Amino acid sequence: MLIEHNRQKLINAIIYFVTHTKSCGKIKLFKLLYFLDFEHYSRTGRSVTGLDYFAWPKGPVPTKLFNELKNPCEDFNQVFEISVKNNFMLNIKPLSEFSADYFSKRELKLLAQLANEFKNSYANEMIEATHLENLPWHEIYEKRKLKQQQIPYELALNKAELEQINKNVNEHIEFKENYR
Repeated sequence: MLIEHNRQKLINAIIYFVTHTKSCGKIKLFKLLYFLDFEHYSRTGRSVTGLDYFAWPKGPVPTKLFNELKNPCEDFNQVFEISVKNNFMLNIKPLSEFSADYFSKRELKLLAQLANEFKNSYANEMIEATHLENLPWHEIYEKRKLKQQQIPYELALNKAELEQINKNVNEHIEFKENYR
């Protein structure tokens, strides 16, 4: 049976980003997770965390995580201490060490690459990076005027890539069904 560890990956990706970048509040974290998931999807046809992102004014937002930060689940509370810093910035402090156990080599490399690329960036700089023309958020929010709507992962692909990824996804689904 194929087991997916999206929750463990999400928690550990958060630990990784908040410990390997500076000033990693809620908005910066959302952008890092978005880049992680969409870049990984463009390479493999699947996200890392399993989160869905929605086109909000300041960029892609994983609404499930957005809501959980307000009212964390028990496993989240055991791993993170969440507080408000300077009356507005959400401060996320890991109470556990990062575990690479649930990640592939490709996912770990992408985590490190993104943390390094945005290590010293502030949230407002990252907002600009997600708003670039022809990127998924821009397509949904600006071109299609679908504000607050889900951003399909497929927008991270060109047409040829989309056809190949759809083939891979169908094979993955068939594989999972055969090994349940």
